[in-house]
Amino acid sequence: MPLDYLDFDYSEDDEGTATWDALASVTAERVPALVAEVEQLLRWASRTFAGRRGPIEEGGEWDLDLHAQQDDGRPLAIGFDEASGHLRLGTVPGQRVTLGLTLSASTAFSEAMRRRYAID
Repeated sequence: MPLDYLDFDYSEDDEGTATWDALASVTAERVPALVAEVEQLLRWASRTFAGRRGPIEEGGEWDLDLHAQQDDGRPLAIGFDEASGHLRLGTVPGQRVTLGLTLSASTAFSEAMRRRYAID
């Protein structure tokens, strides 16, 4: 299942912790599609690795960091509710939105994500 908006860069530290970074910038009309893609990915992570979200150094399998800003550079409120599977993103009508997502992940999570989303 390929991703349309999120294009991840991968890195790994000396302990084997993976970092997946994606940045997407879309027009106001494309924001709902971007939000749907992020929700779908984070719902998959929440279900597949249920109860295992948390800092890797504390035994978690995955964790996330989200940030967003509007076209003029002002930050936007953003958050993911794991219980409902919904992404909350405060937008300004007519403004382009840039969304950043960073996933910290174990080897098992990274392998599962590569398979699920056909990431090389």
